[in-house]
Amino acid sequence: MSSDGLIGAVEAGGTKFVLALATQAGEVLARTRMPTNSPVETWPAMQAFFTQASAEHGPIAAFGVASFGPIDIDPASPAYGTFTTTPKPGWSGARFHEALGGFGAPIMVDTDVNGAAIGEWMEGAGQGCRTLAYTTIGTGIGTGVVHNGRSLMGISHFESGHIVPPRDAVRDPFPGICPYHGDCLEGLACGPAIERRWGKSLDQLGAEEINLIAGYIAHLAATLVLLHMPDRLIFGGGVMKAPGLVEAVRRETASRLNGYVSHPRLDEGLNSYIVTPGLGDDAGITGAIELGRQALATG
Repeated sequence: MSSDGLIGAVEAGGTKFVLALATQAGEVLARTRMPTNSPVETWPAMQAFFTQASAEHGPIAAFGVASFGPIDIDPASPAYGTFTTTPKPGWSGARFHEALGGFGAPIMVDTDVNGAAIGEWMEGAGQGCRTLAYTTIGTGIGTGVVHNGRSLMGISHFESGHIVPPRDAVRDPFPGICPYHGDCLEGLACGPAIERRWGKSLDQLGAEEINLIAGYIAHLAATLVLLHMPDRLIFGGGVMKAPGLVEAVRRETASRLNGYVSHPRLDEGLNSYIVTPGLGDDAGITGAIELGRQALATG
């Protein structure tokens, strides 16, 4: 039984929830995963896990939540922690406070990619950075930008996947799959877009397809450099595991920047500037634990 208040951590993904109870030092005392069903099923299951884990290990002092979205992450908003326009059936209007508020502990809610960015900043490939940009290229595309361990936002969280890159309609006649923008980054380069275009995942395709997708991702990489000047760019997610893709993204990004940004962080070839994650599947829950610490610090 811990004498210190514990952290309840939630990594809420589109297909699964990862739940953990941890000490404030980050030691995980209990952990589980469960499928992302409707809130009617998911909320009671989440409550049951934390109730049982707390009974065994001690009281929960704060919760950190890193969630899929779109979701309201503005602490000043009356809808803080509420899913907004998510296409996932049953989740629009659901709020994490409905499930976790009964524990009487402060709750900090952020996006899943911001949580992963925080985790990588703390213990992964982003260590030693002041400003870090973490992008996931998978079922969707999203970017979290972290400065000194805190995620950045404006009126809402960033939506890098919906930036529209240049597209050569002769080289790539595919119109994209985004229901809002067609050929935005997500519409062109996410996993489902690749499958729809070629009938295969990127790791089963050749250099021509790799280079095409790399060009779209590099447009985002160069944009992130110009807008945020981060110390490092991390690219994760299932699509980025395709052999040769990260190397192609480095080449294409260097070509787009064309020497304009001169700084020691941007090494020749961008081998240490554009990297893949260091924590793998643990980045999100590591970040969620840190969000819980931040909730505890701010009350």
